[in-house]
Amino acid sequence: MTIHADHGAHGDHAAHAGHGPGGLTVSERGYTVRPDSVILAAGRQPITFRIIGPDGAPVTAFEPTHDKELHLIATRRDQTGFQHVHPTLDESGTWTVELDLTPGVWRYFADFKPAGHDQLTLGVDVSVAGEFDPQPLPPVQPTFRIDDYTVTLTGELQAGQPAELTLTVQRDGQPVTDLEPYLAAYGHLVALRAGDLAYLHVHPEGHPGDGSTPAGPDVVFVATAPSPGTYRLYLDFQHGGVVRTASFTVEAGRPHHHH
Repeated sequence: MTIHADHGAHGDHAAHAGHGPGGLTVSERGYTVRPDSVILAAGRQPITFRIIGPDGAPVTAFEPTHDKELHLIATRRDQTGFQHVHPTLDESGTWTVELDLTPGVWRYFADFKPAGHDQLTLGVDVSVAGEFDPQPLPPVQPTFRIDDYTVTLTGELQAGQPAELTLTVQRDGQPVTDLEPYLAAYGHLVALRAGDLAYLHVHPEGHPGDGSTPAGPDVVFVATAPSPGTYRLYLDFQHGGVVRTASFTVEAGRPHHHH
């Protein structure tokens, strides 16, 4: 069964089971992400926010997804400065985490599962004061270098249908075969659509300790692009105790129509 995200009503649970893009709204199904401040100074600093539930009170009970109760993705709207962090929750329902912020408008994505509820991704903009220096998206290219690591992307995103994406990690030209589990997988992949920063849920194939998933050099994901066009992919992977992020600009192809 194919679910077209653009046809799904808000009550359509299937459309939210990883098919439709998330993060486009500050509030969904009674849940709202509410930053304590939407105007911030540049630099590294703590930020705080709450998830307000349908009853108007901050949510304090969450179920872990990918080993964490809440994932916060932050990026400037030109898709520079990507950060994937894990805030801490206090008993009052306030989440706190440090971010490195540069001047411009930033988008926070809160990815979480309230206890007894479906997983949600809510998005909210905040403004960081200072002189904004917008950057173009990097060009499409299949490799990304960080420190002495090279990550290569193979596979192509397709609009409206699942695509297998393989990210291959090498260090100094040698395959890395001892990737360390990060968030219950050998990598965590976030995809954001250029233009509106729609947030795509991406699922790893297999998991550490299942007896069949190797610890590199290949990490395999399945992702569905909601539309043709440009996306940014961000792979977090852990090796030698350090989490690094590789990023790619990709073009999603038009769907193949089967007659």
